[in-house]
Amino acid sequence: MVDEIEYKLHQKGNCEISSKEIGDLVLEKLKEKDDVAYLRFASVYKGFGSAASFQKEAEKLSQA
Repeated sequence: MVDEIEYKLHQKGNCEISSKEIGDLVLEKLKEKDDVAYLRFASVYKGFGSAASFQKEAEKLSQA
């Protein structure tokens, strides 16, 4: 997974890469591979402030 993310970032050809770009790519890859890992990472990355936020993201994930 890390190699895939790194490859995508190199393809962009930018000298600087924001942490947001990296985080978004990590979320994308986790969503494809592991729902639980995605939710755990998303809860920190997106800064869920409540259980309701976590539940809403879980519901979106199950609908996808």
